[in-house]
Amino acid sequence: MDTIFTDAAAQKAMTPLAERIRPRTLSEVAGQPEVVDILRELMLRTALPSMILWGPPGCGKTTIARLLAGERYAFEPMSAVLVGVKDVRAVVEQAKRRRSHENLGTLLFLDEIHRFNKAQQDVLLPHVEKGTIVLAGATTENPSFEVIGPLLSRCRVLTLTALSADDIESVLRRALIDSERGLGMSEGDVEEGVLRQIAQLAAGDARFALNTLEVCAGLAESPGAAITREVLKRALAGGARRALLYDKEGEEHFNVISALHKAVRGSDPDAALYWTARMLEAGDDPKYVVRRMIRMASEDIGLADPWALVHAVAAKDAVEFIGMPECNNALAQLAVYLACAPKSNAMYQAYSAAQEAVKEHGALPVPLHVRNAPTSLMKELGYGKDYEYGHAHPGGFVPQNYWPEELKDDPPRLLKLKGRGLEKQLAERLRKWWGDGFEEGGE
Repeated sequence: MDTIFTDAAAQKAMTPLAERIRPRTLSEVAGQPEVVDILRELMLRTALPSMILWGPPGCGKTTIARLLAGERYAFEPMSAVLVGVKDVRAVVEQAKRRRSHENLGTLLFLDEIHRFNKAQQDVLLPHVEKGTIVLAGATTENPSFEVIGPLLSRCRVLTLTALSADDIESVLRRALIDSERGLGMSEGDVEEGVLRQIAQLAAGDARFALNTLEVCAGLAESPGAAITREVLKRALAGGARRALLYDKEGEEHFNVISALHKAVRGSDPDAALYWTARMLEAGDDPKYVVRRMIRMASEDIGLADPWALVHAVAAKDAVEFIGMPECNNALAQLAVYLACAPKSNAMYQAYSAAQEAVKEHGALPVPLHVRNAPTSLMKELGYGKDYEYGHAHPGGFVPQNYWPEELKDDPPRLLKLKGRGLEKQLAERLRKWWGDGFEEGGE
């Protein structure tokens, strides 16, 4: 026969620490001072506006929604992963009855609202607009990408940040010593530095930190025994660590690859290594990482060190040949090489200039003397006539026009080398061949 727990101690034991210690007032919300100030103002209004709570896991989105509901609104929590349009409509009908019979509003907390597709989000629109429900949508993804425009325009967006290690350590201390809702222990029951270590491992996620502390308390040898570093080590055994905040299809993915690209461009090998590791350890596709590095080799290094592209393609082969985790060193080596290479965006700028020249002048005819002439008819029409074969001249070079007739008298100069790395030698060579007709872009 199942045991029915009725006493408060048993109920407390059955409720996770992270839920028990959830803030009951705005003053207890950690690490979001600006958002809390806004919330205080919103709660003074006659009616709450609908809103989107945007922030990383464990920063307090659910807590804030509960506090906003307070006693004026029925709190209806839902996860967009588990519910559909039918469930939303049922909540809306209940909200209408609640308003007419109880004079009570309804706050629909829709967690992971970005998981709702466009059609599902459309269903919310009329009810948000009429005020039938107050929507509090929570998302870890940039709402400007994931929430449809009409719904976003009807909501106040509140941006929450990841909690600092200091914020989380403060939450842990409160949970530790709170005898009513927390563990009812003293700070002396925890070895010095353990709470700080948990806070740092949490990487901004208070829920993870509280869950870890609760596991540590359970693993202590006896009730009231100290939580030591050894206990924490056991709690984290089997890979029970905070997953890196990283969505391979979301904004953070592009933030991190942007940081890697800029670290390479800025010639900081340590930062380039760090961001490479951030991507790989979070489970990103190494083929994507090396593909972007190949782009960096051409866009930011180019002819200043042509070997950069060779190294990048070689790393691509290593990724395809041995895969993760063995290919991580090849990608680390490439990141360092690219960061340490001389930098030039001359090729990037040159191709952009070539694109503009093509758009401006259109499909101009190829001059006759550089056309291919595989048939006698083509030769009779002048294809290839007067073409000078470079290898027949001293040094393998002879000046002649390679531009369409319309541009030959004033050809656009697209390539402007920076004079860095190998580009300095190339600039000297081109000046020798073309004289004043070649420009150098300078340092």
